[in-house]
Amino acid sequence: MKTPTYIEKLVNRHEITDAAVSAFSDSAQIPEKYIRTEEVLDGVVVGEDERYELPVIDMCRLLDPELSATEIQKLGAACRNWGFFQLTNHGVEEAVIREMKDNTVEFFSLPLESKRAVSVRDNGFEGFGHHYSRANDKLDWAESVILLTQPVEARNMEMWPRDPPTFKHALDKYSVETRNLAFQLLSFMAADLGVDKEALLGAFTGKRQSMAIHYYPPCRQLEKKVIGITPHTDGLGLTLLLHVDDTPGLQIRKDGRWFPVRPLPGAFVINIADILDVLTNGAYRSVEHRVIPDAERGRTTVVLFQEADVEGMVMPLPELLMKGKGQPRYRSIELDEYIKGNFRALADGTRFIDSLKI
Repeated sequence: MKTPTYIEKLVNRHEITDAAVSAFSDSAQIPEKYIRTEEVLDGVVVGEDERYELPVIDMCRLLDPELSATEIQKLGAACRNWGFFQLTNHGVEEAVIREMKDNTVEFFSLPLESKRAVSVRDNGFEGFGHHYSRANDKLDWAESVILLTQPVEARNMEMWPRDPPTFKHALDKYSVETRNLAFQLLSFMAADLGVDKEALLGAFTGKRQSMAIHYYPPCRQLEKKVIGITPHTDGLGLTLLLHVDDTPGLQIRKDGRWFPVRPLPGAFVINIADILDVLTNGAYRSVEHRVIPDAERGRTTVVLFQEADVEGMVMPLPELLMKGKGQPRYRSIELDEYIKGNFRALADGTRFIDSLKI
């Protein structure tokens, strides 16, 4: 289950150059290719004086027979109203998280030449480099490592960092732990949706998992419209984000305004991605989000993406429709065609899922 060739041809990722490193380390001079237009940074950002809280879901409460029903209702409300939530008491071993964090920090601290050992190749999908190129070929203010992590046979070990020496082990352990966590969450989502657990889990079982590890350098000239990640929705099924540090930057668009995420210590940030939006026939929302660099501090995150399909198709769960939950709101499409369309839309700054709406 290697990356299909057509995906490699659709992806455009730039290498991190000496000039990019120089710009990142001394942001007094911002190259034009990082400076964005007003529309990318549009919208009102909710101020610190306005009280709000991204939903917080407690895995211990989900697992407690006496508290589970109430917590499942909270989970469903978060998925429907926000598309994002923070997950506490998640059960992933602290040693696994600590090893992942330590190796990530050490990797991004290496000299550029060391990181270039796993640089993206021409038309490459995996490896070290910038994010995907967006509309107008502008670049995001970040360094990234993108890898296929599950199933094991999908891995391209040539692109897995060899330095630090423990990074491969950390990646392996972390990918397994987070896959298990994702499936645990999905079983509770199935209960909220009123479908058999096997129906939803089956859409994710044996499917690809990919990882994006990001470092956003500080940027002292935010008035130049520099952005960490362009506004977008995630194209796969379910996303799990680990903050390596406590630097803020993630913002979620809700009701036309941007809400900054205030990361809770030890929590994962979970969000619904486009395929899960389709699987739930629009019951769960995949919402737009972006990353704004911090003026003083770097920000590092580890993001896991779980892919899903129904027998090779991206479509609403048949069981959900059979239970009288309404007519399909999305047309069905083969997964390969969906992936192609999603990458094209990503490059154009549009949202492919919108073209599937009925």
